[in-house]
Amino acid sequence: MVQPAASVHSNIAPQVSVIVAQDLDLTFQTADGPVQALRDVSLTINKGEFVSFIGPSGCGKTTLLRVIAALEHPTGGSITVNGMTPDEARRNRAYGYVFQAAGLYPWRTIEQNIKLPLEIMGFDRAEQEKRVSNVLQLVDLEGFGKRFPWQLSGGMQQRASIARALAFDADILLMDEPFGALDEIVRDHLNEQLLKLWARTEKTIGFVTHSIPEAVYLSTKIVVMSPRPGRITDIIESDLPRDRPLDIRDTPEFLAIAHRVREGLRAGHAYDD
Repeated sequence: MVQPAASVHSNIAPQVSVIVAQDLDLTFQTADGPVQALRDVSLTINKGEFVSFIGPSGCGKTTLLRVIAALEHPTGGSITVNGMTPDEARRNRAYGYVFQAAGLYPWRTIEQNIKLPLEIMGFDRAEQEKRVSNVLQLVDLEGFGKRFPWQLSGGMQQRASIARALAFDADILLMDEPFGALDEIVRDHLNEQLLKLWARTEKTIGFVTHSIPEAVYLSTKIVVMSPRPGRITDIIESDLPRDRPLDIRDTPEFLAIAHRVREGLRAGHAYDD
């Protein structure tokens, strides 16, 4: 694992840990017996990082994201989010969650879909309108608030889903392979849009993907996971600049990180239980 060099400058602010997992295990009880989804997962995510989770299908990427979000509960080890348990963090609205499918209600307009969590949380009407306007600007959907989901492309629907997750201004954004079903051209565009959004909001982002180029392009840190039971085979700190045009993917620096991700995935398949 690459160890980032220690800073010798006393005026650099220390990193703030937002998500800390230690020796995390999760075993599901099924009719066919116990299934271990995660084993000995230890990871720290710092404030403002963009962290991608990559690995083969069934390796526990989404399960780990769901543990962070308190949608699943570990059976061993510990995890904190903003110094709290994931359940406490959820009650304190610490994160927004974007699922693989946009999950927009077809009978509600885009504005009304984005307002839904704000309505549930009890924000007054004026505040709802203000927040919806702000997040529609953030995801470049101004002018589409009165449309229904079926009137938007798949990529636009996913941007609306991201807007909904941003509406209550949580510091953490958890994204479960949100662009996986989109074609490559649309996916590239949304990757660019997401980096711009991250730069503007300075959110801490956890992002699940199956795509090596996507993980390398987006991330400051890449977590490579093995097949079930999900373990971390490598944690790669990216030294790519934060300003990343798409053609950065042709540079030797990008290709070197992609090669290391690929090697980490191969190493995970070599593990024996």
